[in-house]
Formats: sequence, C-alpha cells, structure tokens
Amino acid sequence: MELDWLLAPPLPEAVPRQRVLYLRLREAILSGRLPADTRLPASRSLAATLAIARNTVLFAYEQLVAEGCLVADRQGTRVAALPAAPLALPKDSRPDTPPVLSARASAALQREPARDAEALPFSPGVPDFGAFPFRAWRACLERAWREAGWRQLGYAAHGGEPSLRAALAAHLTSVRGLAVDAAQILVTSGTQAALDLCARLLADHGDTVWVENPGYLAARVAFGLAGLRVRDVAVDAEGLAPGADDWQHRRPRLIMVTPSHQYPTGRVMSLPRRLALIERAREAGAWIVEDDYDSEFRRAGPAPPALFGLHADAPVVYAGTFSKTLYPGLRLGYLVLPRAIADDFIHAAALATRAGQGIEQRALADFIGRGHYTTHIRRMRARYNARQAALRAALQQAFGAGTVLSGGEAGLHLVMWLPEELPDLAVAQRAVQLGLGVRPLSAYARPPVRCNGLVLGYGNLDEGVVEGAVARLRRAVAG
Repeated sequence: MELDWLLAPPLPEAVPRQRVLYLRLREAILSGRLPADTRLPASRSLAATLAIARNTVLFAYEQLVAEGCLVADRQGTRVAALPAAPLALPKDSRPDTPPVLSARASAALQREPARDAEALPFSPGVPDFGAFPFRAWRACLERAWREAGWRQLGYAAHGGEPSLRAALAAHLTSVRGLAVDAAQILVTSGTQAALDLCARLLADHGDTVWVENPGYLAARVAFGLAGLRVRDVAVDAEGLAPGADDWQHRRPRLIMVTPSHQYPTGRVMSLPRRLALIERAREAGAWIVEDDYDSEFRRAGPAPPALFGLHADAPVVYAGTFSKTLYPGLRLGYLVLPRAIADDFIHAAALATRAGQGIEQRALADFIGRGHYTTHIRRMRARYNARQAALRAALQQAFGAGTVLSGGEAGLHLVMWLPEELPDLAVAQRAVQLGLGVRPLSAYARPPVRCNGLVLGYGNLDEGVVEGAVARLRRAVAG
C-alpha cells in the first residue's frame, strides 16, 4: 500500500509529526480515501516506509483506535466501518446562507444600544465603583471562606443560602415594608435569570406578556426567548397605561412593570394606577412581575409602596438586584414570591437551573447583617443626589432653563427630552464619538409610541467632571 503521502510536504509548522500523521490518517478515513476494512501496515513497516520513529506511528494508531476510526486485533490494524458521510450538495443547490438561530431567537433578539466595556460619562445604570466599600466586603468574603465547608463548594441550596434569604427578608421588611419571611425568597443570578424563571414557571409557551413601551429592552429578549408573545403597552405620566382593548383582546398571562422608577422614563406609577393594575390582573388571571431595580436611591422621601405589599393576596412577584446597589459583576439578585406559590416555584426553579456562588451568598448575608449594606446605600444615596443636582444645574445652564428633564425621583439617570428637529439617534451617535455613553430614548420604544430624548446616567459622573461632560454633550446636540 502506497502511504508516502501521509507525510508529504507541505507539513504544518511547529506541529509534531505524530500529530500530522494522526490528522492525515483521520482525514483519509473520514473522507473515504481509506475505505472500511482497509488493512494498514504494521507499525514497524509504516515507520520504516516513512522514515520516522515507530512510536510516532503507534501514537497515531492508538489515538484512532480510541476514537473508533481503526480496529486493532490479532489480524492487524484495519479501518473501521463508519457511517457513510453525506454526499455534498451541488454548488448551485447549496443554501445561500449559513445556519442561523431559531426563528424565535431571531425575533426576540432586538438589539440594545451598544454598551462600552468602560464606563463612559452618562452611561446609564453604572454605579460609582470607586465608592464601593472594598474593605468591608473583603472582610466578609474572607470570613465566608474561613467558615466554609465542602457544601459551599457545590451548588447552592434550593432557593439560595439560608443565611442570605433570612438577611434579605429582614432587610426588605424594615426598608421596603414587605412583610415576608425567608421561605418566600429565591436567590437568583441577576435580574435576567429572574425574568427567565418567571417566564418559564408562571406562563406557558405562546402566552402573552405585557412589557412597558418604552421599556427595558432585555426583558423583551428574555420573554421572547422563552416563547411568550411580547406585547408593548404604552406608558404615560402615571405608569403603565393599558386600555380596555388591551384587556379584552390581548389578555396577558404576565405583566412586567418597573413602577417605582419606570425604565427609562423615570416616571413613578401612581397609587390609583397600582391598585387598578392589581385588580385587573387578578380578574384576568395574570401575574405581575415587579422589577424594583433601583428604588433604594430615592431623591427625597421614602420609596412608594411596592405592588407586592399593597394586598396580601396580590398576584405579584417582586424582583430585586444588587447590580446597582453594589456591583453588576456580583451577579446576584432575588425574587420575593407569594406564599401560595413559593414552595412550588422554588422547587421548580431548582429543577430548571443550578444555583452557585455559595461563598458570595454567605458573604453578602454577613455584609447585610453587619449593617454595611444599609450604610453603603445611605452614603450612595447622598452622593447620587448631589451628582444629579450638579447635572441638572449644568444642563440648564448649557441648554437653557426651559430644558425638559424627567426621571429624577430616584435611580441613576435622567432623561433630557429633545425637540423633534433634533433626532436623538443622531445626537447619541455624535455623543459616542465625543466619548460619552448617552443612549437615545427612542431606542427603548416600539411603534406607535414615539419619544425623542437622551438617557443620561450620572452614577459614575463625579461632580468635578460634570461641566466638561455637559460641554461635550452640547457639542453633540449642536451637531
């Protein structure tokens, strides 16, 4: 058998000969050049033919036997009988496009505005990383590792670490007025994971979910990928504003809202609207998913009451996160569940996913229990309020007292509304070129809703650089 071609030039650079021999034999077998039952030369014979060491041949043969390409027995080494490779399609009949994602995934993946790896001035949702309490957090992590056992190296307990669930229940009871206990809390790996669980465990494929318009883009993606029919419902000055036609012809199974600080407009849902939404959802047999993503950072006064706590039997699941209050890389959030479904939901969640970060969960429980979390929020609330005030003053000085700003009741961003003759997409593109992280408000909306403005994050915007950043923004607006 002529096998000189196995090591014929050109040989790949820096690739050992035993690897080259193995790859060329494998390719010949899979392509049919060496058909099934072809008997290969003995290792000594092939080594002599190719003028290589016998160990080089043995390596290739043994690897191919392990993969099932060759069979070695007393009768020698021969090519195994493999399934026939599919015939290649004629060139003119091959698909013009490569394989793509499923239709459901393609429909759900509506692009968000680009996010820069670095936190640029005005990037929404970015907290002040420089003010993070590293020393206190590091001490909690070190204690968690010292006290850890083998259990903390495996998957987290169903629902999350018991100490963190208890700490969260105490915190939410005292700070948000939610009369909950640890058994109602499910620790998640962030808001997206929480939304995915709600979509899969509270609704069936093809059910309708309402989302705010304009609204949180990643929620649309999460619900769409779960196979739900996403329906946009407009937001007005009082929050989500469904009409009679929505309730009659587009009845929801899930309703996703951000009532404490609507994202991105910043509007706060009024109490009458909250009560009406709960009542209509109960009549429709729908669940409300309440995303309370940044209510801790109120500008003045206490946060408005959560939907979850307005009625004892309200069909509401409350979602919280530590991405804004601590740091997004922590990847920890939580759901607060009604008692009627808590046990079943947590059990189903354990079957659907495996939770981890046991050490971080124990450290966070310690961080909350020692009062570091409350102290950090109080300190950051004052800092963010000062930054918002500085930003408001700079914007009004640069653009005039008539500049329309909204969204300042809480959170880490403002919305600056623009006149129609200044399209926000074009302004945002110019702002990016000037090193700013602004986002166009229109990117969060779906027809027929139209809005024109800029989402301006100030969480990472120190007062000392506000005027310079606003000056660059003015250049972007001026064109």
